[in-house]
Amino acid sequence: MWKRIATLFRGFLGLFVSGLERQNPRALIEAEKDNLRGQIARFNDNLATHAGFCERLMRQVKNLEVQERDLAAKAAANLKLGNRNAAGQYALQLKTVKEQLEENRTQLQAAEDTYKKLVQSRDVAVREARAKIEGLKRLLTETEMMEAQAELQEMASGMISTIGGAGDTINRVEEYLTERRDKAAGRARVAVSTIDSSKVELLEAEQQALADQALTEFAAAYGLEVPPPAGGTEGAAALPPPKDMGPTVKEG
Repeated sequence: MWKRIATLFRGFLGLFVSGLERQNPRALIEAEKDNLRGQIARFNDNLATHAGFCERLMRQVKNLEVQERDLAAKAAANLKLGNRNAAGQYALQLKTVKEQLEENRTQLQAAEDTYKKLVQSRDVAVREARAKIEGLKRLLTETEMMEAQAELQEMASGMISTIGGAGDTINRVEEYLTERRDKAAGRARVAVSTIDSSKVELLEAEQQALADQALTEFAAAYGLEVPPPAGGTEGAAALPPPKDMGPTVKEG
């Protein structure tokens, strides 16, 4: 019973985590980058330990090489002096040192080869992981761009289908404005029809007569000739002959 409940709980938890992962892919990429950095750090620690082992073997090889040269010199010197027993002991030690030196050299070569392979494997794995992460980042950016483009297209499609439909806000505003414009035009027409045109014409004729009279007086005062109206010479007032400029002076 409890096992089934635990399985069901793990299932619900897995669905919840999967939903969070789907909603936050960028966070997953950042987590993978942190995971990669942690793996590289642990791998470098182990690689450093292996490199230390290689350094120890190299130091042992150098020490054995020094012992080999020293024992060979001592064995040769004692052999020349006739010390057969001493020369034999040095020769025996030299044989043991040579065996150890050969074994250490073999181990050092194997350790160096392993170190190079580990470094190469690390570099290849890191490059591949980084390439995958960069690919995911590009895919995420492309996905976000396509989602934004799709959303804009959906909005544009919805605007086109709703704006042009009957009974929408824009059509109602257009109807209200058309009604107001027609009403204003009707009011202007009614206002024009209430104006007395005869009074307007009489006032206009009166103003024209006053203007003609003022012009005639001005021309007579300065001895100028008033040209006839554009319609002809009929009705033109007779003017005195032209005089010098200046007002007329009566003789005493």
